[in-house]
Amino acid sequence: MKKYLLLICLIITGISSCKKTDSFDAAKQAATDDALIKAYISANNITATKDPTGIYYQVITAGTGAYPSIASTVNVNYTGKLLDGSVFAPTANLSSPLSGLIKGWQIGIPHINAGGRILLMIPSALGYGNSSPGAGIPANSVLVFTIDLLSFSN
Repeated sequence: MKKYLLLICLIITGISSCKKTDSFDAAKQAATDDALIKAYISANNITATKDPTGIYYQVITAGTGAYPSIASTVNVNYTGKLLDGSVFAPTANLSSPLSGLIKGWQIGIPHINAGGRILLMIPSALGYGNSSPGAGIPANSVLVFTIDLLSFSN
């Protein structure tokens, strides 16, 4: 009986002394992303505006007419890359409800009208967060998109 009691005590001590892994710190990641985006903007001589959500954007061409909303279906051409310049989405065409796209697009695309072009620098939390969707995009990646809003419908 004493052997079992000793064994149980050893198991409990071993389990309780295990170091817990660090959990994801969203605030720390947001600060890191912001610093990386600022460095990217500076290194590439970009004049960008920071949205209250943390997205940085540069309207290259405003376009004309109304602005799309979250309820719009957008037709876009876009290129996606990481801050190091590696392209994960070469020029592609997409037609989709804006509400079904990443949060960074939902926030950024309404800054231009049809026919407009925008450069979006999206912090990881408004992209794919701390998981990797594949396609060469690591977890916690800041995403850079050049998006042409060809048209949209409500």
